[in-house]
This record gives sequence, structure tokens and C-alpha cells, in this order.
Amino acid sequence: MPTTLDCTLFRDIFGTARMRSIFDSRALLQAWLDAEVAFAEAEAEVGVIPADAAARIREVARAERFDLDLLREQIGESQHPLVPTVRALAEAAGEAGDYVHWGATTQDIMDTGAVLQVRAALDLIEPTLEELLAELAKQARQHAGTAMVGRTHGQHAVPITFGLKLAIWTDELARTRDRLAACRARVLVGQLGGAAGTLASLGSDGPAVRAAFCRRLGLGEPATPWHTARDAFAELVSTLGILAATLEKIALEIIRLQATEVAEASEPPVDGHVGSSTMPQKRNPMISEWVAGVCKLVRGLVPVMLGLMVGEHERDMAAWSAEWLLVPQALIMTDAALVQLLPIVADLRVDEARMAANLELTRGAILAEAVMLALGGHVGRERAHTLMMAVTRDAELRGIHLLQALREHPAASELLSEEEVARLLDPTTYLGEAAGLARATAERVLGDGAGTPAAANAVTP
Repeated sequence: MPTTLDCTLFRDIFGTARMRSIFDSRALLQAWLDAEVAFAEAEAEVGVIPADAAARIREVARAERFDLDLLREQIGESQHPLVPTVRALAEAAGEAGDYVHWGATTQDIMDTGAVLQVRAALDLIEPTLEELLAELAKQARQHAGTAMVGRTHGQHAVPITFGLKLAIWTDELARTRDRLAACRARVLVGQLGGAAGTLASLGSDGPAVRAAFCRRLGLGEPATPWHTARDAFAELVSTLGILAATLEKIALEIIRLQATEVAEASEPPVDGHVGSSTMPQKRNPMISEWVAGVCKLVRGLVPVMLGLMVGEHERDMAAWSAEWLLVPQALIMTDAALVQLLPIVADLRVDEARMAANLELTRGAILAEAVMLALGGHVGRERAHTLMMAVTRDAELRGIHLLQALREHPAASELLSEEEVARLLDPTTYLGEAAGLARATAERVLGDGAGTPAAANAVTP
């Protein structure tokens, strides 16, 4: 029976077909075979093994030639993760099989194979992140001046614009885009160190073979073997955790903004969407909730991966083997979150009228700071703050608009005219730099060619 990430019923919530294909059993086997081929060809290039042997190894190193169930059984029998594959490849290569895996160690091949899979995964994730950034930037530009309630501590604070909220998300994601790009250079590195990292099995040819091996795979060459130095993978998973945290925050904000009492923004309607099995009127933000749930799982993998950095001596399968599940899961679920959130952001439904209405819920109190600062010009900030606390509490207790409370307050009415107060209580006059920041952020993202991914990177789940 397939487990959660492959479950027929739930797999498209927790992953995408495109990412699962990178980490399925045949893709895993092919990554190992590709590493073995590159190793053999590098050895042939340096003169360690015959060139015709390397050519024959390449010819037969195709995952579809091998019986996965048989390999699984042999892994159980041998209690070794790679030896059955090495034996099967050697058998398929005939006489050339004598040169399969000549001088490598298991972790060299499996680590390098994992890096090849990570590269393919990042080649999907990064363009999708660029698409999401572009859609957020477009929305930020469109709503740069759309006034709405700014909320702090769950309470109405001062007016902001919806564009500023979107710009903050955009800027945060852009930083993580840069983190991923920087991380890519450190994680896409080949592994070739032999039994304990010395590469003694290849003698003086070791450095040349390692260089040719990495070059053939298009990977960086390591300065030292990283059999128990797992900081690059830890950085990758940590960066995915940061990305997931931002995606979760966006999803949760959409959920909150779609709440009945707020109703300022919502997921786009989808034909066939059922909000509740019992309440037909409901249109729940299900996709955003799924995104948030998946992101919690990705974040939860970060401390586990940090723990896997603590490997003993020169090789430690107790720590290393856990990566075989953890790294693919982190990439699969991150991709799911990105792919599911992208169409929501691209077609986000924004109710500007409701935003305007919600600005009036506190009957002018959301502009109390603006009035306080105007009063402060006459009596100082501290006295103005004390005065406005009294006026706003009076207005709240009496259920009246702040304009009326100020008009009826002797000190306030003497210091500020009714026309001044009316202007101060207009939310559009107290938006500060919100619109400018939103537009600047949008232009920073959209002005560099982002948001035009190749058709090959379509994000069908």
C-alpha cells in the first residue's frame, strides 16, 4: 500500500506529480546509475579503466533494465543499500562489469545521486517561486493605494494599504529566492572520497578522477569529502523551512482575511468546490489550509535535519540514512505548497468596498494616532496621548463616532477645528509611505524579468 506522499487519495495535497517523479524509485535508481556512469567515464578519461568498459557501463545503465522488486529483496538480504545495484549493473555490463564501482564507496554514489535529484527538484521549485513572486508583485502594484485596516495584536491599529501587506510578503520571498540561489552552489557538489575520504583506492589518480567525475555531472568539486559534513543539506532544508514559513504565513493571512467577519480577500471560487459536507452555504479556504498544513510539516523537518549533521567519525549511516526520506519529503512538500498557493495569489479576490467598510468599524478610532499627533503640536505628545485616550474611551463607551467625541470635548475642540478633525479622520490621508513602498517593491521584482518562466516549467500538480 502506498504511504502518505504516494497515497492515491491524498498525494496531490502533499506533493505534485512532477516532483514525485524526481524522487520515485526508478528516478532514484537512475541517479545512482548516472553517478556510476560518470565515475566510470572519469576513470576511463584518466586511464584508470579501459574506455570501452566505461562505454559499455553507460550503455546498460538504464533504470528500466532492472527489477526494482528484486533489488529491494536483495537489499533486505544483503542489508546493504547499494551493493545489489552494483552487482546488477556489473552483471548487465558483462566483462566490463569488472570495472563497475572501481574504487568508489557506497556513499559516494548515493550522495552524488541525491545531489542530482536535488538539482532537478530545485530546477522546478525556483521558477515556481519566481512565478509566485511575480504574481505577488503584480497584486502589490495593483493595490498599492488600496486602503485597509492595519492590525497589530489582533486589533485595529492604523490604516495601511493592501499593497504594502503584499509587498512585505514579496520582499520576504525575494530574500528566500536569493537564499536558495546561494545555497544551490553549496549543495550541488559531487561526492567522491572512497572508503574514509582519502581516495586511497585511486592512488595518485584520485584528484584527476574526482575533477572529471564532477565535471561530467555538472557539479561542483568538493574541497574535502562530506560523508559526515552535512551542512549543505542542512542549509538546503533550513532554507526550505524558511520558505515554507513564509508560504504558511501568506496562506494563514488569506484564511483570516476570508473570515466572515473580515471578508476583505478570499481564494478564487472553483467549480465543484464543496465548503462543508453539512453546511451548503460555506466556501472554506481549503487550499490555503492545505498549504498551511503542508508547510508545518516542512518546518518540522528542519530541526531533524540539523540533528543529522551530528555524524560520528568518517562515516555514520545512523545519521545519513535518515536523509533518504527527509530531503525528498522536504522538496516534495515545498513544491506542493508553492504550486497550490500560486493560483490563489494570481487570482486573489480582493473586496475593496469591504476594506473601506472595515476601516469605519471603530467609528474613527483607527485614526486616533493622527489626531493625537496634531494635538501634540499644540500641547506636546504626552499630554495629547493622555487626552486622546480619554476621548477614544468616551467615544467607545457611548458608541459614538470619534468626530463627535472630539467635537464635544472642551480641550480638543478648542485646539482643533471640526474641519481639521474631519480631514484627520480620513483614512486615505494617513497612509504614509505604504503606496510608495508597495510600488517600489513591485518594480524591484517585476523590473528584472522575473515572472516569465519557461513553458517547460508549467506547474500542473
